Amino acid sequence: MAHHKSTKKRILQDEVKKIRNRYYKKSTRTAIAKLRELEDKGEAKKFLPKVVSMIDKLAKRNAWHKNKASNLKGKLMRHVNGL
Repeated sequence: MAHHKSTKKRILQDEVKKIRNRYYKKSTRTAIAKLRELEDKGEAKKFLPKVVSMIDKLAKRNAWHKNKASNLKGKLMRHVNGL
């Protein structure tokens, strides 16, 4: 159990950060799945920048590793170009 005021505060901050990260990760994974399901190339090209932006934000916050973000973006771009 935390004994210091700063430690208690840190525990609360970490909990808030965990919930926020979970929300952003889940919404990004949902957007990626939606992009992969798209059949129309025009729609996919329009939706791709939004998904890439979400991935970049997660990498910037260190919620995802930068290499994971880069790999995902490359795969999604190849998918869209292959439609």
